[in-house]
Amino acid sequence: MKRRGFISGALGGIFAAKLIGTKSILADDAPQISFTFDDFNLFDTPILSAEQRNRAMLEALRNHSNLKAVIFVAGKYISDETKREHLRAWNDAGHVIGNHSYSHLFYHDASFETFSCDVLRGEAVVKDFRQFKKIFRFPYLKEGNTAEKRDQMRQFLKANEYRNGHVTIDASDWYVDTRLRERLKKESKADLAPYKSFYLAHLWERAKYYDDLAQKVLGRQIKHTLLLHHNVVNGLFLADVLQMFVDKGWKLIDAETAFTDPIFSAAPNIVPAGESVVWALAKESKKFDKELRYPGEDGDYEKAKMDKLGL
Repeated sequence: MKRRGFISGALGGIFAAKLIGTKSILADDAPQISFTFDDFNLFDTPILSAEQRNRAMLEALRNHSNLKAVIFVAGKYISDETKREHLRAWNDAGHVIGNHSYSHLFYHDASFETFSCDVLRGEAVVKDFRQFKKIFRFPYLKEGNTAEKRDQMRQFLKANEYRNGHVTIDASDWYVDTRLRERLKKESKADLAPYKSFYLAHLWERAKYYDDLAQKVLGRQIKHTLLLHHNVVNGLFLADVLQMFVDKGWKLIDAETAFTDPIFSAAPNIVPAGESVVWALAKESKKFDKELRYPGEDGDYEKAKMDKLGL
């Protein structure tokens, strides 16, 4: 199954240094994380209208020191003026708008010619928003199943003055969202608490994994970008996600700040190309083959866990 095929403030305070036999614990040591959202696929549900979801996500970010995200828009999802107004709310709040292509094609199944034209078609839909910037994120994080297609897209992006909107922390929020919406179709008043608990635990697990992997590969802390989607689960729980990272001692930073980290200029020499850039660099090093699964994230990895919990 193709992954995603369905369609915080800083540390609460500065810790006094404590000598514990290793190193002092300082606020500067806190992992840094930013938030990016893909697709912008808006629709009403019995539990949240498109407007309510959009407003809830924007409020969650604003309530954490006016945190700024990047939202990567697939052009087909803002085909009418009402949906463009919802995107305009992100633009007016100062969030960066990036290009996620028009049709959300799976590049491994498309030719370079078809895919690159679709990128330009996506740009045409969002380029007039003031906050649009030439940052492109590959749908499904798939950047080419051959070296030729990978390199053709890298050359195309450079020629068109785009940078790659890499992900460092990948996750499967889309799958949790799918399962939640399936439950709500059957049981409109289903208890949301178990879904929230699972979702927060899932994101925390994946954040720790990719942060640890980054330090093993690069030997340093990096500024992270977390991949999420504009979906129902984040309309419901984004505020809880942000607070969780604050409570865990992570520092929330603007996405544009995160993209200044040198890791985002990486072009890992792997095929198939893509996944989290941390995963890709680990794969390129050939030192972590026993640890890396492919794809890096997929709903299949979470299915058994959610089945066991009755979610």
